[in-house]
Amino acid sequence: MSQTVGSGFFVAAEDSSWENTEPGVKRRIMAYLDEMMMVEVLFEKNAVGSLHSHPHIQSSYVAEGRFEVTINGITKILEQGGSFIVPGNLVHGVKALEAGRLIDSFSPHRADFLK
Repeated sequence: MSQTVGSGFFVAAEDSSWENTEPGVKRRIMAYLDEMMMVEVLFEKNAVGSLHSHPHIQSSYVAEGRFEVTINGITKILEQGGSFIVPGNLVHGVKALEAGRLIDSFSPHRADFLK
């Protein structure tokens, strides 16, 4: 069983570090096991999570802000409390219409996020 930091099944916010991923975007791994990973992603206003795809299933919750979300060529606006799910290998991305925060879950975990 793999986990990021901390002891047992608990990870304190101060035990994980932020990583800049794209201009105006940074993320921190909240916790993970081989089968699942949870990541917090902060966006400045107008920051973009570029269109991309990966084999993992992704589920995202809009914890703060407003986002333009594109999945497989379909675009919707989601506000705080909204969520979306992306099956593996579909092209998807987001644009922050205001400063915001997403909580992303991946299955299985994103080994490429681990360094």
